[in-house]
Amino acid sequence: MPLTHDASLIEGFAAELSPGIMPVEGDMAGQALVLADQQLQKLHVRGSILLVADSVAADQLTSLTAHRQNNGAPVHILAVAGEPGVPLPPDSPPAPALDRTAMQQAAAAAGATLTIVSPDASDVQRLVRRIATSLRAAQPAEAGERWQDTGYWLVPILALLALMWFRPGWVVQWQ
Repeated sequence: MPLTHDASLIEGFAAELSPGIMPVEGDMAGQALVLADQQLQKLHVRGSILLVADSVAADQLTSLTAHRQNNGAPVHILAVAGEPGVPLPPDSPPAPALDRTAMQQAAAAAGATLTIVSPDASDVQRLVRRIATSLRAAQPAEAGERWQDTGYWLVPILALLALMWFRPGWVVQWQ
């Protein structure tokens, strides 16, 4: 998905997600993190990576650890699996069972935060706070918008105007 702040674009992409669009079958969370990190570096932007998964295979833990050790972008994991005892809305499809241990191991390997999906908006609110916190932490202390000064070409014009003040009769004489 392209990097964007446009929520409607994100909704459009999310609506089309299905396992059928994947080029190969399997769990490749480590490669997904590498690809996302490359996109952030190529565009020279700070950002966080949101990994949405129902499980992460044990063979991916070394890739997740390597991402953390290479100082990749901060990772946040949203586990979209159902916890026992959590009621689902009547029109929703059945959720896969949550393997909390595997998801916690993945979060620890990637140095990521782990958020379990919930039927209300509390999971999204938690993710927003965590992402905002990680972006503030990644911002340099003296960060701010750097202005590019392009007003140098006005200096000759202002100098010519200033010369007019030195012509006789153009200066107001105070008595």
